[in-house]
Amino acid sequence: MVLTHLRTVCEPGAPTTPLYLWGAQGTGKTHLLRALAHEVQQRGGRVGWFDSPQPLPWLHEESWSLLVLDGCEAFDAPRQHAAFTLFVEATSQATLIAASGRLPPVDLPLRDDLRSRLGWGHVMAVQALSEAESRAALRREADRRGLFLSDEVIDYLLNRYARDLKHLMSQLDRLDEFAMVHKRALTVPLLRQMLAENAADDVRNSDGVLS
Repeated sequence: MVLTHLRTVCEPGAPTTPLYLWGAQGTGKTHLLRALAHEVQQRGGRVGWFDSPQPLPWLHEESWSLLVLDGCEAFDAPRQHAAFTLFVEATSQATLIAASGRLPPVDLPLRDDLRSRLGWGHVMAVQALSEAESRAALRREADRRGLFLSDEVIDYLLNRYARDLKHLMSQLDRLDEFAMVHKRALTVPLLRQMLAENAADDVRNSDGVLS
């Protein structure tokens, strides 16, 4: 439903009602917002993107087609003020606004005026994938890369790592690169070797020795 809505708001002439995505860490909120921003840019639009690491000042530009406020729960007081100002300016210019947070707007630890505006438009929850869906996503990504990912490797990943896609795909990236360097197939022994070498590197780094 979220993906369908994001595709709809990209269409020419679509209403610019604000959108807020919420869900636990790792459910894909930022990934979805990046996909939305990419689509807007592909259609010739410009995007303003702001999150808590973004240094101040946050200045609005009239040429934006999309304003993104990512990870709103982490905004400190100055960034809350800046986000509120951006929201008001973007609304006056009929700019599409898309935001995200780990909590629904009503529960966000933010100033009242910003919290109310984040909940003003479409509010949609993004839920974590089930185990079966996570398996399917891993296999689909491996197939896209032309890799064979066995059930044993998937079991190992799911049983030893956080099951959100951000961490799972990160491990798949590392394993893919490791397999290419060693010119070996993606297997559980190779995964164990990678983990052992990473652990050894961590120990050397903690002793002040560059790996």
